[in-house]
Amino acid sequence: MPTRRQFLVLSSTAALTSLLPEAPASAADATAQPYASYWHPATILDWDPSTDRDARYNRSTVPLARRVVPARPANAHAHTGEARVQALVAYAPTSNNPAQGSLDMNYYATNYWQYIDELVFWGGSASEGLILAPNPTVTDAAHRNGVRVIGNVFLPPTAYGGQIQWVRDFVRREGDRFPVADKMIQVARSYGFDGWFLNQETAGGNAQLAADMRDFIVYLRRSGLRVIWYDAMTDTGSVSWQNALTARNRMFFEQSDEMFLNFWWSTQGLANSAALARQMGRSPYDLASGVDVEANGYNTSVDWASVFPEGKPHTTSLGFYRPEWTFKSASSPADFYARDNRFWVGPNGDPSNTTSTAAWKGVAHYVTELTPITSLPFVTNFNTGHGRKFAVNGTVRSTQAWNNLSLQDVLPTWRWSVTGTGTKVVPSLDWDDPYDGGTALKITGSPLSANDVRLFATSLKITGASQFEIVHRTGTGPSRLQAVLRFGTAEKVLDLGGVSGAWRRSVFPLGEHSGATLTEISLRVLPGGPVTASIGRIGVTNPVMTPPAAPSAVQVEQVSRTDATTVSARLTWTRAAGAVRQYRVYKWTGSERIFLGGTTNDAYFVPAIPLTSGETAQIEVEAVSEAFDVSPPARIALTGTP
Repeated sequence: MPTRRQFLVLSSTAALTSLLPEAPASAADATAQPYASYWHPATILDWDPSTDRDARYNRSTVPLARRVVPARPANAHAHTGEARVQALVAYAPTSNNPAQGSLDMNYYATNYWQYIDELVFWGGSASEGLILAPNPTVTDAAHRNGVRVIGNVFLPPTAYGGQIQWVRDFVRREGDRFPVADKMIQVARSYGFDGWFLNQETAGGNAQLAADMRDFIVYLRRSGLRVIWYDAMTDTGSVSWQNALTARNRMFFEQSDEMFLNFWWSTQGLANSAALARQMGRSPYDLASGVDVEANGYNTSVDWASVFPEGKPHTTSLGFYRPEWTFKSASSPADFYARDNRFWVGPNGDPSNTTSTAAWKGVAHYVTELTPITSLPFVTNFNTGHGRKFAVNGTVRSTQAWNNLSLQDVLPTWRWSVTGTGTKVVPSLDWDDPYDGGTALKITGSPLSANDVRLFATSLKITGASQFEIVHRTGTGPSRLQAVLRFGTAEKVLDLGGVSGAWRRSVFPLGEHSGATLTEISLRVLPGGPVTASIGRIGVTNPVMTPPAAPSAVQVEQVSRTDATTVSARLTWTRAAGAVRQYRVYKWTGSERIFLGGTTNDAYFVPAIPLTSGETAQIEVEAVSEAFDVSPPARIALTGTP
């Protein structure tokens, strides 16, 4: 038994209470709050999405986006097409984890997706559940960025409540079927995520149990789901961390898509692992060398040269255990974003310049960023998926703090890369002045030369109808702001000009570039004095003349009073025809619309609707297209309960 803190202990409820407060069972009954799903091997056999009233609220609907390497990657030192990055992240306790976000800005809003290939939804505990399906919000955000999401199976050591019978139940056969695997396949397909991470750390097994586990993996993978194996159980059925690919664990690796190597690897052990993977006809990048950053984040000591030897191909891929340290250790949202930037990009805060004497140079130093911006339309409001307020087209519609990763936009590819000489402008994400959502892009400073703020790597085929749009505003004086669109080696410079105390939308036709591929979007700030500019939206679209169709058949599934002036409600509706990015829910007061929340789904739990006893309110649900065109609202009356 290793002396390190076990994999499972770090996913226990007690270890996660700072991420999201638990609600007692009575509160769940009172508000009908849907929660993310979890099971033991025996209880998952009884799961049926048609009878689980939370199942509809746990579905992700965003397809996995295609990603490409930028035409001009930021960092010449980083490698392309070699090491991948896994992130094992715990967002909340195993139980009482709200399915669709909550009214709290304090949340690990993952937003450096460009460096992540797979996100494992970490968690599980003996007392609560061992098989965890990810929140749909996490899957929505990850898929929009081209990142696969993997559910977690955690079979704990006996010292922490594990029971060998649970492992036997997990791999139990019925003829040529594995009933638990069948249910796991059903869960993943119903909820829309991509596979399962198998972490078997329970002692007491034998060679037969190991063979059954291997066959279980084979059966599970036949469904098309991805399987990641954690280096713990060996071919004898014992638990013995190899910290490498060896003869003891190769039987599991050869049947899995990937294997996460335990944290105590060595230079020679990784080299031997890579060599053995190749002998097996596998890529060494199907092995992820584990790095435990839960306690110290970017202060963790890592033998980077073993994974990423200088001047040579990467040895293996990389697996981060608990990178949400950047959130858990932070004192404020601004501190979280500063720590997250340093974790992924390095101490210079610039993915194009990772040269540093610091041991932790950031992931951008080693791994080339990827972009999911490969098809029209592309529109971003720089919405990070949490905020202090929520704005719609420049008007604040809610002053309630919130988190909901389903509403997160694709954020800038490069955070932050500014070219120019002398003093440069400083880009940042601003929660105080959003245009649409909870965040806007802010650029401040007094540049001494023309500064180019590189924002988005794209691969967008332009048509005769395509247009570029930008919504921005500045303080007093000329904005001195230009948009720079790059088509291969050619640049198109668009002067945004004018003085704008209010939000201003500018549209530029791109038909002259029909057939060309837009590869980059930047903003140029010209010298001449102080600059304060807010950018609320950037988009490249083929505009349509008709808005999306409205959803229909809005139903109130349940209303629950939370206090004298507020109720919660479960709402469902029939999806609008055509492609829809998200649905937004409002209360209409007769004079204003109050934003209540949003989802990509056709079911949404509204946690707080201002409504006194006996009052009747009009609830509106509208469909929002990928270009943020909005449908007419579908309406339903809601009367406050006593």
